[in-house]
Amino acid sequence: MSQKIRVRFAPSPTGPLHIGGVRTALYNYLFAKKHNGVFCLRIEDTDQARYVAGAEDYIKETLGWLGLVPDEGPGYGGDFGPYRQSERKDIYLKYAQELLKRGKAYYAFDTPEELDARRKMEAERGNHSFKYDAHSRKEMKNSLTLSEEEVQKRISAGEPYVIRLLVPENDTVTFEDLVRGQVTFETSELDDKVLIKADGMPTYHMANIVDDHLMEISHVIRGEEWLPSTGHHVLLYKAFGWGDSIPHFAHLPLILKPNGKGKLSKRDGAKFGIPVFPLDWKGEGEDDHYPGFREYGFLPEAVINFLAFLGWNPGTDEELFSLDQLCQVFSLDKIHKGGARFDYEKARWYNQQYIQRTDDGKLASLVRPIVEAKGFSPDDGFLTKVCGLLKERCQVLPDFWENGFWFFDEVKEYDTDNVKKRWTPELKGHFEKLIARLAEAETFETPELESMVKAFINDNGLKMGQVLPLLRIALAGTMKGPGVFETMEVFGKEETLKRLKKALAAFDDIAEA
Repeated sequence: MSQKIRVRFAPSPTGPLHIGGVRTALYNYLFAKKHNGVFCLRIEDTDQARYVAGAEDYIKETLGWLGLVPDEGPGYGGDFGPYRQSERKDIYLKYAQELLKRGKAYYAFDTPEELDARRKMEAERGNHSFKYDAHSRKEMKNSLTLSEEEVQKRISAGEPYVIRLLVPENDTVTFEDLVRGQVTFETSELDDKVLIKADGMPTYHMANIVDDHLMEISHVIRGEEWLPSTGHHVLLYKAFGWGDSIPHFAHLPLILKPNGKGKLSKRDGAKFGIPVFPLDWKGEGEDDHYPGFREYGFLPEAVINFLAFLGWNPGTDEELFSLDQLCQVFSLDKIHKGGARFDYEKARWYNQQYIQRTDDGKLASLVRPIVEAKGFSPDDGFLTKVCGLLKERCQVLPDFWENGFWFFDEVKEYDTDNVKKRWTPELKGHFEKLIARLAEAETFETPELESMVKAFINDNGLKMGQVLPLLRIALAGTMKGPGVFETMEVFGKEETLKRLKKALAAFDDIAEA
């Protein structure tokens, strides 16, 4: 592309960043990096009534965890700041005055009570979708119906007002969406949106267009919930005389609930028992607590890969892509129009693939907080070996504890049913001899241990099924787990012999019970 690519991710700090917002950030990032462009973070905090302390930090922490570091934004630098809309109020007021001078906007003095009364009256007439538009504005209190003298008198007296966009009558608005193709709105469908609120703060529509223009945004990539607003946005560009620099629009499909019925919401996390936020969020209220993908035990690389495929694919059968690889293959023309079902089991599958590909030492550093929270502090070497042995069986990081807690704690319970099924008094003597044989081993590594035990089984006329399952239960308390000989090597001779001796006494008691 010859045009300099500049995109923005523009969340509102009104709470935790939903996973749908993260996907929007990801697609913006991928598109920018694919074309050697710039990825901006802009904080749209004009709605001060809904502002939540800590939400901006949450957004930045999320982007950092996922590796989607902005090139520009609050705290990142850049030549187009400020990047918080609350710090740009004077800019919006200046441009609102320009629209008023151009005759593209007007003052409206209708109070909230008067607007409510008008809606009620229209509802009684059977019109349940009243809007402030080319028809109704002729009957309202605004600078189109009042004299210029009356307007100035009201303003000078400090009467509250808003500034509204003057939507032209009997016109059409058409633009090309890079995902959905040509989109057309009839202006009769559009209301006269408020641009500047009574408190002097801009609405989303006003701030969005002014900032995108001044920050030279080339492509607006956002969720499809903003598609109905785009007609107003195109009108605003033209009202300002910026028709030649309207950015390209791309509206992303919805992320649907796991059952495919409706848009995924923050409440679906509790309903389906899944994370729908990237990081843990704890607000002030008791109900304002949402666990995140990170706290569920997901690796950021897996979350990136999973989200990339929620609404896009490269057109091949390949599913595993690093962030750098996604930057190379991503394109807007392969984004789907239809909604993407949030398949949590697929997310777990992705995470399992990345766990298997992660260095054992790095895994140990990620698993250590989980193990230490249970009261154990294994040395690095031992924990690294355990992670290497267990990672084929783990989908999320807490699985390392769930599947291998017995590596860190002594066995307190044995698989009673299997012990009763397999243990006989005659086997005790064989196991005592096997323990003595293992105690003499010069090396305690998997190949030698396997060779030694299998030779012992053959020499004593035993079967593998008589010995190996009981060895596993003696070491772990359960039939589930990694290979017996690999487990013995990780434990080492001293711990292995200790566990085997303890198990022999326990097996006798279980068998007799």
